[in-house]
Amino acid sequence: MQNGLNRIDGRIVIIGAGIGGLAAARAVALRGAKVTVLEQAPAITEVGAGIQLGPNGTAVMRALGLDQALRDTGTPIGRALVLRNRHGARLARFPMSGLKRPDDYLFVHRADLIQVLEQGARAAGVTIDLGQRITGVRTGTQANPMAVVETGGKEITAPLVIGADGLHSVTARALGDRGQPFFTGQVAWRATVPENPSPTAEVELYMAPGRHLVTYPLRGGTLRNIVAVEERSTWTEESWSRQDDPANLRAAFAQMGDRVQHLLARVETAHIWGLFRHPVADRWHGTGVALMGDAVHPTLPFLAQGACMALEDAWVLAACLAGNSDQNLALARYQLRRHDRCRRIVDAATRNAWAYHLSGPLALGAHTGMRVLGALAPQKPIRSFAWLYDHDVTNA
Repeated sequence: MQNGLNRIDGRIVIIGAGIGGLAAARAVALRGAKVTVLEQAPAITEVGAGIQLGPNGTAVMRALGLDQALRDTGTPIGRALVLRNRHGARLARFPMSGLKRPDDYLFVHRADLIQVLEQGARAAGVTIDLGQRITGVRTGTQANPMAVVETGGKEITAPLVIGADGLHSVTARALGDRGQPFFTGQVAWRATVPENPSPTAEVELYMAPGRHLVTYPLRGGTLRNIVAVEERSTWTEESWSRQDDPANLRAAFAQMGDRVQHLLARVETAHIWGLFRHPVADRWHGTGVALMGDAVHPTLPFLAQGACMALEDAWVLAACLAGNSDQNLALARYQLRRHDRCRRIVDAATRNAWAYHLSGPLALGAHTGMRVLGALAPQKPIRSFAWLYDHDVTNA
C-alpha cells in the first residue's frame, strides 16, 4: 500500500479498462484492495485520437505516481489558445499563463494515456481479464449485499462492482433509467496526421458559420490532432468508432481557408460520431455498485474534460472508500463530492458549442469582442475557468 493512503480491504471488480477504469483500479489497489478489471475487448487498444489533459486531470496522474510516465509521452500545451476565423486570420490569442499550473496542461494521445494507466494498474497488482462480455449486473440486497456480474455464462460476485463501462454502460442499467439523450444537431470528426515537430505547441480553433475545427500537436509534435464539428439536422448513431470517408470531412469544411484545407488534405483516416446531450445521472450507486466516468456523466467535447472527469472520479471514489468503513456511506459521499461539479462541467461544455458557429452580425460582433478581449485582457478567458482547471481533488 502506498504511504500516506488509508487502506481499502476486500475485493473490487471494475468493468471497463478505459481511462477511468484503469485509474480507479490503480487508485484502489494502492490502498490495499484486491482488484480485477473486466474488459470485453480482446486487447487493450485505443483508436488513434488526442485528448487535452487539463491541470485538474494531471493532478490525479501525479497523485497516482504516474506523472513522469505521462510527461514522457505528453506534449505541454505551450503558450496559448489561438482563435482564428474561417480564413485563418487570428482573432485573439489567450495565454495559458492565466492558469495556476500552466505546465500541467498537456496534449496526450489517448492510446499513450491508456498504456500508462494499464502499466500502472498492473504494477499495483491489478488483474486485467480481457475478452469478458458483460451481459448484466445486479446490485446486492439487504440480505446479501454482494453485487453480481454476469459474463460468459457465469456469475462473478464482489462486495463492490465499479461500472466504468462508458456511454452504453451495462452497469448503469442495474441502477435504473438514466433519462433519454437528445441529438444536439452536431456531428464531429476526429483524425490525426503526421507533422514535422515545431517548437510552438498551441491549440488553434477555427470558427465558421455552422462549424468549427480544433487542432493541436501530439507526441512531441510528430502528430497533429484534428477535431472538426459540423451542424446537421439529423443523425441516428452515437458511436465513437465509426469510420467516414475523409472526402466528406473535406467537403464539409471546403469553405474554410487555405490553412484548414492544407491540414485536411493530409487526412487519410477519419472517424465520425453524433453528439448527444445526456443528463447527469441522479443515482450513482446502489448496494455493492458504483458508477463513474461516461457511465454516469457523459459530456460534449467542447471543454475537453471527459478524461479529466473520469480521473477525478477515480481518485475521489477511492478516497471515499478508504475514508469510511461503511461502504454505503462512502459511496454516498462520493456522489455528494462529484455530482454538482460534474453537472457544472457538462453544462459549461454545452454552452461553449453555440459560440463557435455564429454567422452574420452575431459572428461579426462576437469576433470583434474576441479581438478586443485578446488585446486588453488576454488572460481573462482562461482565468474564468479557474474553478475548473485549478481544482485539485487530491488535495480536497
